[in-house]
Amino acid sequence: MNRKWFALIAGGGCLLVLVLLVGAIVLFTWAGAVPQRQAAPPPDPTPAPGARETQVVVPTFTPAPPTPVAEPEPEIKPAEALLDALYHTTNPGVVHIMVFADRRGETGEGTGSGFVIDEQGHIVTNNHVIAQADRVIVVFYDGFQARAEIIGRDADSDLAVIRVDSLPEGARPLPLGDSDAVVPGERVIAIGSPFGLGSSITSGIVSAVGRTIPTGVTMFSIPQAIQTDASINPGNSGGPLLNIQGQVIGVNAQIATGGARASAGVGFAIPVNVVRRVAPVLIDTGTYQWPWLGVQGTSVNLYIQEANDLPTQRGAYIQSVVNGGPAARAGIRGSTGTRTIDGMNIPVGGDVIIRFDNLEIRNFDDLLSETSMRNPGDQVIVTILRNGQEQQIEMQLEPRPAR
Repeated sequence: MNRKWFALIAGGGCLLVLVLLVGAIVLFTWAGAVPQRQAAPPPDPTPAPGARETQVVVPTFTPAPPTPVAEPEPEIKPAEALLDALYHTTNPGVVHIMVFADRRGETGEGTGSGFVIDEQGHIVTNNHVIAQADRVIVVFYDGFQARAEIIGRDADSDLAVIRVDSLPEGARPLPLGDSDAVVPGERVIAIGSPFGLGSSITSGIVSAVGRTIPTGVTMFSIPQAIQTDASINPGNSGGPLLNIQGQVIGVNAQIATGGARASAGVGFAIPVNVVRRVAPVLIDTGTYQWPWLGVQGTSVNLYIQEANDLPTQRGAYIQSVVNGGPAARAGIRGSTGTRTIDGMNIPVGGDVIIRFDNLEIRNFDDLLSETSMRNPGDQVIVTILRNGQEQQIEMQLEPRPAR
């Protein structure tokens, strides 16, 4: 009996195993025959933000060679881009000036530069560019030429205004800046026609401010001139000195040559604030009248200080006064003698102007500058040192005498 049940159970177990095996084979075969509806996405090789990367995906194929890429254009450096943009913006306001003088049947020629200041065709240049001209031709940035009329000129500031009947298309006035705000080290450009080469640009910095330069044709000087190392050569005269905002800060006028004809690297520009004062008057009347003190002198230096027993090396020392001039009538005194120091004759006895209408006078250039900013007829009070004592003297400025 036990053997029979054992045989029955064993046979049933084998049958069950056989049924399960056949079912598994059938299921596997059916699953392989049915297509998959959606494949699982491949794992993202990019680690999640903030996760630490622990595995690098290695490609299982050889990538195609990269497509050749054209060489990029040379990159324009910021400074070069700035100068390029500044040049193209301001050059349409700059002109080349050709002058012709007829003398004894012969024609002389000269060249210079200038810049447009208004829509009416007025152009500022140097007086010395057009002073001897019988005919003036203006060449604009695009080559257009026009005859120009001399409207007014002032030898004491070396400025002049000429005018063309109309501006060609694209030509436009240049904005005027503030020369009192100019500082050494400031980046500047000069545009003009050196040696007749129109539309030439040079760049540099402001080397110094407050220089006093001679006019070259009168006894008076131009104060507050701007010194620059931007290359200025013959033919640049009358052209603009511009800041990086494209504003005119000066009129290029002179160069230090060291005996050569070309620039030695030191140029001077008439400050634009003088242009602001002079140009409108030249347009209205043709001339400009400057105020006058009627003195000659120098800045107080070591020798002037020692010879005159002065407390400091500050102030404008008066060497002489012009007879009948404003200073002479007000009682200002020039030197009365000399004293020898280190083998040099140093003037003594002259007044030292230390304030002008309560503004400090540090040197003789300050005195020239403050005087030039007034008008003939103005009443001013000057403070002087005389024999070690301060005095205040009231005086009236007069027009400069005719030359």
